[in-house]
Amino acid sequence: MTRNELALRSKLLVGLSLSYTRLIEKKQIEDGNLIFSKNGKIVKVRARKLSNDVEAEAADVI
Repeated sequence: MTRNELALRSKLLVGLSLSYTRLIEKKQIEDGNLIFSKNGKIVKVRARKLSNDVEAEAADVI
């Protein structure tokens, strides 16, 4: 990868992380649920039950 591609990739990853964090915060305020697919199965998770460790794991799923 070229330097420009690496810089763009880095910016995209930061943006994705920021948007995911904002989504979690909004859903926690609304007391909503998040729906993920894990190993081909649909998993429904209450946003308020998410901790930092689970958020990191869920980010890998997405």
